[in-house]
Amino acid sequence: MVDLNALTRANAGRWSKARLTREAEFTRPAKIAVANKGRYLAIARAAGMPDIAWVFIAVSHYRESSQDFSKSLAQGDPWNRVSTHVPAGRGPFKSFEDAAVDALVKCAPYAARLKDWSIGGMLTNLERYNGIGYAAKGIPSPYIWSGTDQYRSGKYVRDGVFDPNTVDKQLGCAGLIMTMMQLDPSIKFDGPVPQGQPKPSVPQPADKPIRDGIWLQNSLNRLGASPKLELDGIVGPATRNAVRAFQLAAGITVDGLTGPETFSALDKALAAGKPIPTMPVPSDISLADKLENIAGSFWSHVVDLFKPKG
Repeated sequence: MVDLNALTRANAGRWSKARLTREAEFTRPAKIAVANKGRYLAIARAAGMPDIAWVFIAVSHYRESSQDFSKSLAQGDPWNRVSTHVPAGRGPFKSFEDAAVDALVKCAPYAARLKDWSIGGMLTNLERYNGIGYAAKGIPSPYIWSGTDQYRSGKYVRDGVFDPNTVDKQLGCAGLIMTMMQLDPSIKFDGPVPQGQPKPSVPQPADKPIRDGIWLQNSLNRLGASPKLELDGIVGPATRNAVRAFQLAAGITVDGLTGPETFSALDKALAAGKPIPTMPVPSDISLADKLENIAGSFWSHVVDLFKPKG
């Protein structure tokens, strides 16, 4: 039997000296997690968990269902159908939030009942959520430590089957939390800070979202963007069209730009939690095409001046 107190101490010790080995890969999922902080925080409160548990929910969502809100937090099965993977037989549910609360309150290890939310406790709670088979073997769990120097190899390739040579390619919870802490300084734990982790260059207020391209795309998707935008952080033609559709529906200046007026309207719509009806908007205008047309028209008139008359 695994000594959970010893595992908590071991995870706290690993955290204090952990370094990221795949740092760039953590940025995108960390940004998505922080962009959805409000949603995860509401789930934590509905489940009767402390506010810091939103971090637990966010990283579990990444590991269990790749941050797909159409999949359950419990095991990655669609939440609108009865689950077939462990825990099986759950659902269907009305929403991702309902399924998440069920997973936290009614499914082992009953995360909503856990009391230790220090960093060692958080990581051990996450390890228990996945299963403590790695701890039973005395090795760091890739569920927690993949993507850091605390993990090298070894993975359960399927239930009950462990391969010591397989390397888990999915990023682990600890490195994701480290990167989230760089983006959101309000995430704080008792105990030591990991060595070698850079501090954020521009601290953000605790509840102020980081308004980058991913935040914008995620917000527009939540408000009913159609078709849904890919969360790539690039504010290209599709995202600008979605901004214009939102502006048109919200009754504000339609220019495809995200200035103070648009941010204010987005904040108001997100707080209301109601999708904005999407209205048709013209496709992006290509400046290059316009210049080419203007240039062609100009030179055609010049040629006409030198044509023989009569």
